[in-house]
Amino acid sequence: METQELRTLLESVQAGSVSLEDAMEQLRRLPFEDLGYAKVDHHRAVRTGYPEVIYCAGKTPEQIVGILRNMLARGTRNILGTRLSQEAFEKIAPELEGCPLQYDPLSRVLVVKREAVEMPETHILVATAGTSDMPVAEEAAITAETFGNKVERIYDVGVAGIHRLLSYTDRIMSANVVIAVAGMEGALPSVLGGLVDKPVIAVPTSVGYGANFGGLSALLTMINSCASGISVVNIDNGFGAGYLASMINRMPMQR
Repeated sequence: METQELRTLLESVQAGSVSLEDAMEQLRRLPFEDLGYAKVDHHRAVRTGYPEVIYCAGKTPEQIVGILRNMLARGTRNILGTRLSQEAFEKIAPELEGCPLQYDPLSRVLVVKREAVEMPETHILVATAGTSDMPVAEEAAITAETFGNKVERIYDVGVAGIHRLLSYTDRIMSANVVIAVAGMEGALPSVLGGLVDKPVIAVPTSVGYGANFGGLSALLTMINSCASGISVVNIDNGFGAGYLASMINRMPMQR
């Protein structure tokens, strides 16, 4: 149950169009529903403004379908699932025929979008150092879009050819939040942090050769950045970056 639906329910009780018993039956499903293999947090949207997100890695297709059906039946309008393999999606899709599923194989993100979300005028920019960083960047971008944000993408503008990045200076500076995605040595966020007067969310990726240590070198570079205004999420955590950027970008609408 999302915030607007809860408000509508309470107003219906107040107006007398819904009985107290019926309202109690609906509220009984809060704050979570136990499916045995998962406890679905239907109260999360009321607490945080965003419904629960399904982390699909490690879950069977049957479990994912069960969680999706439960959320849909309980009125969740838009649902996000991350780290869903192509193979799992092909098993899930026939079980949810008629449901508006959108799947992006690059980012491995599943979106169920049943309702448009009002968007702020400001936008989020997602930039990558290289083309190989795009799967993580797209996870961030699609997450932010699903939660109701305009997102602009600038890819393959790493510091190895910094003139590429500088050619987009006006577009970069017009963003309300910047997500910088980079592997290798992870220098891109520091450069962007020195260019913009808005928050920069740094995302280290596991892209790189052996001494990259699966993204650890990029993570340490970003944590040790001398540029101010940079926050850092975990390695390959595009979802976390997109979620945080959405919270920042939508703050004026949530006051």
